[in-house]
Amino acid sequence: MPTHARGILGLLVVTLVWGTTFPAMKDMTDTLSANWIVVSRFALAGLLLAPFLLRAAWRDLVLGVLAGVLLFFCYLAQVEGLSLTSSNRNAFICGLNVLVVPLLGIALGKWPDGRIGLALLLAVGGLFALCWEGSFTWSRGDSLALTAAFLFGLYIKVMEQFARRVERLMTLTVAQICTVALLAGLWIVLREAPRDTLAAADYYRQMGSEVWAARWNLLYLGVIATAAIISLQTWGQRHTSANEAAVIYAFEPASAAIFGYFWLGETMGPMQLLGALLLISGMIVSQWNTPERPAAALVPE
Repeated sequence: MPTHARGILGLLVVTLVWGTTFPAMKDMTDTLSANWIVVSRFALAGLLLAPFLLRAAWRDLVLGVLAGVLLFFCYLAQVEGLSLTSSNRNAFICGLNVLVVPLLGIALGKWPDGRIGLALLLAVGGLFALCWEGSFTWSRGDSLALTAAFLFGLYIKVMEQFARRVERLMTLTVAQICTVALLAGLWIVLREAPRDTLAAADYYRQMGSEVWAARWNLLYLGVIATAAIISLQTWGQRHTSANEAAVIYAFEPASAAIFGYFWLGETMGPMQLLGALLLISGMIVSQWNTPERPAAALVPE
């Protein structure tokens, strides 16, 4: 098989695995808070990828920490939203992050071309159809997913700049993963755990047993869906074009919907399927024929 074809196949695997992360995290939201899921997943991945931090340039580490702070809030909003809505709906709304960059351009007075205008119309129509259940329904979980989409779009814009300034992209990526794990742990200590010593001991004992009960999901998210997939994504993006990668990644929400059906029994009606199709079309249109971009999207989904 030619190297280019293997690169495309690799990115297809990446997209399929990304799709599984939504039901995998949703499956744990009844017993674990967003930060316990995030800290467990990213601490595992950080430990496995820590060798990439050896002999790292100081600037790479600093930029990784800065990007990691933003990435932490991306995942906090995403997983909190997952606890309040279905995994497939969360995935499609979060997928709108690709439209945030041109929207930021509008806010700065730079009007987009016709391609972006069409993508926005498709996305708005798709979002309306996705949320139509006899009437337009919108929940706090949807608002959190939309917040996550905006933050992920902002993150992509930041990473486009940071990726051009670092010596090693993997150092930048691993520094972010470790930062996300550290911030999630601090959030638990400062905001979620009881202040009383005895109550805190009981809390950590209970949460430790909950984490252990969810160990297979967490191991999958940390080892396969984060550490291994980032390595495969790095390789795949070297052997494919930016447009090819963008189109493949646009099908991540569809992958999430498929795995949400088999994993959690989630279903979508005809209007929701139409909305999903329109959203995916908008994502593809927004990314097609954009200038070549650096491999800045090395981030677990």
